[in-house]
Amino acid sequence: MASSCKGDGAYLVGRVHTDLLISVTDRCNLRCVYYMPDEGMTFLPRSQLLSYEEIGRVAAVARDLGVTSIRLTGGEPLVRKDLTSLVSRLTSIGLEDLALTTNGMQLAKMAAGLAAAGLKRVNVSCDSLRADRFESIRRRGDLATVLSAMDAAEAAGLLPLKVNVVLLRGRSDDEVLDFAAFARETGRIVRFIEFMPLDAQGQWDRSSLVPGQEVFERISQVWPLEALGDHGEPAPAERLRLTADGAFLNCPFSDDERSARDVLRGGAGAGEIARMLREAVWAKFPGHATNQPGFLRPARSMSMIGG
Repeated sequence: MASSCKGDGAYLVGRVHTDLLISVTDRCNLRCVYYMPDEGMTFLPRSQLLSYEEIGRVAAVARDLGVTSIRLTGGEPLVRKDLTSLVSRLTSIGLEDLALTTNGMQLAKMAAGLAAAGLKRVNVSCDSLRADRFESIRRRGDLATVLSAMDAAEAAGLLPLKVNVVLLRGRSDDEVLDFAAFARETGRIVRFIEFMPLDAQGQWDRSSLVPGQEVFERISQVWPLEALGDHGEPAPAERLRLTADGAFLNCPFSDDERSARDVLRGGAGAGEIARMLREAVWAKFPGHATNQPGFLRPARSMSMIGG
């Protein structure tokens, strides 16, 4: 999907969106400190979630508009029943890439089935290589299960395997070199992710951030790295999100939502869904909404929009 339209006072010229993130649930079997409180979360009733058939209809329209890659997220996507049937449905529409982001707790027993259904690769979240610290950050689950899940994913051919690491200042940032060594030893792609102001508790503050440039410099002191993109910045990712309850979002920090669920259940066809997707692209800010004057935290947390 490409845009050359004017939206929110800015011309968005040449933006090409080929990636769609689809959240299949807002539920999770862990309670990571940077996403959810330990108790008291309220989740969507099943009736408000998009069905697999509805997700497939949206995905087919997106494919026809130029989307070539879909990544399934949550919450934790593997807690939704019979996810392999959705993977099979999405595989049938013809995509270049179909991936899934998971916390790994149920991946080992499902990896082979997901691969057989057409899943191509997985991103596994792992915030510490120290068992006690892992448990304190995730509050539930254990490191050994996640490491075994990575092995199972590789055995099933879900490659390349990427490891997502949310760094927290004063809590896990002393493991940067440990994870760099882990990447070198295993051949897995480790991605350090900044803690974003999308936690359900609303406790985010900048003092918890570990900037990417700092991570780059610390690793380069031991293993010299080469920067990607212009001016040392990685190339910006252009992607759209479809939340578990069917809202299109063009940015995780946006409250500008368009409900695909409502129009689908109102009898709309592919043309209306295509129009909504185009409008979501046209309305996208250049850069990130966090850089806009008067930015306020969005109403939804990351677990509700898909990460």
